[in-house]
Amino acid sequence: MKWAAENVDILGGNGRLAVGGESAGGNLAAVVCQMARDEASPKIGFQLLLYPVVDCDMSRQSYIDNAKDYILTTDSMHWFWNHYCPEQSARQHPRASPLRGELSGLPPALVVTAEFDPLRDEGAAYADALKAAGNDTRYVCYAGLVHDFFAQAQTFHACREAFDACCAELKRRLT
Repeated sequence: MKWAAENVDILGGNGRLAVGGESAGGNLAAVVCQMARDEASPKIGFQLLLYPVVDCDMSRQSYIDNAKDYILTTDSMHWFWNHYCPEQSARQHPRASPLRGELSGLPPALVVTAEFDPLRDEGAAYADALKAAGNDTRYVCYAGLVHDFFAQAQTFHACREAFDACCAELKRRLT
């Protein structure tokens, strides 16, 4: 992000920056926003978080309701956490679980989740916490969709509406 901010001319941008990511990428995007705020640079104008991993607590209802059969499973999330951050106590740190960090003063956010995704409830909790901390935040849960639906927008018509809406919001925030 710092490089992008310093090289806006090379990139042909207008100086406005946004971050976004899906799943673990949503985790990274959320952490980058917190770090940029803490370091007062660069100024990020928008965050697009698609079914983000934002907390190590895997006991939420969506982890139970969507434990298996929907692409991402609760077992696979345990595997991912065990490999990404094997030390249980380190998972509590906001750089691993951004929901546990200071959330005031962050860029406007669109948090998107899917009905049949173990990450649904932590995404909703993050959006609620962002709002409670005074941030401009919108949350959308797409009914009938599963984890990673964004990547399937060209293949499945049901995913296209969400893809188009996210792109429109990103364009609106950057122009």
